[in-house]
Amino acid sequence: MVIFDLKHPQGSAEAKRFIADGRRILASIPTVRNFGAFSQVSAKNDYTYGFSMDFASQADYDAYNAHPSHEQFVRERWETEVTRFLEIDFQLPAGAEGGAAE
Repeated sequence: MVIFDLKHPQGSAEAKRFIADGRRILASIPTVRNFGAFSQVSAKNDYTYGFSMDFASQADYDAYNAHPSHEQFVRERWETEVTRFLEIDFQLPAGAEGGAAE
């Protein structure tokens, strides 16, 4: 998961385009499962948006990070439009069913 703010006003065409492009580009990477794009609603944190995705294994997560589409999105969009973020990576405890998750 990653929660973040954009330099664009909330609800603007630019913000909507960033979220839609993130969904389209990142969800198309073969190792990504259950991609979600969200607007923050909790009063307990002040970030505006979030992306979440699951991975079956650490190797799948590593493949996602190194995938050219991810690297290009980070370089061309994330680094130029995101003003701050917090990445949250979870992994199930050893012996638990399921896979790694971001």
